[in-house]
Amino acid sequence: MRNILLHPVITEKSSALQGEHNKYVFAVDSDANKLEIKRAVETLKADIQVKSVRTQLVRGKIKRIGANYGKRSNWKKAIVQLKEGQSLDVVESA
Repeated sequence: MRNILLHPVITEKSSALQGEHNKYVFAVDSDANKLEIKRAVETLKADIQVKSVRTQLVRGKIKRIGANYGKRSNWKKAIVQLKEGQSLDVVESA
C-alpha cells in the first residue's frame, strides 16, 4: 500500500482553519482520491470520523536560480474536516 498522507501543511491559514472550523490540511499523494484520503486519516487515530474532504492541485512556482529558471514540483493538498468534538494532533501525525 502506498503512503497517501505525505505530511501536514502547517501555515497561518491552516492553523486558523484548524482552530475555527476543525479542518486539517495535508500534502497528499497526487494520485490519491478523496475516499483514499478519508480512509488514511481515519486510520491515524481509532476514534476519528471524517466529515468531508476537499482537494486541490497546487501548481509549482517558477523560480530563478542565477541566470537560469527552474520550476518547483506540482503537489496535491487535502483539507479534511472532522466531525464535531473530535481533534487530531497534527504534529504527532507528521
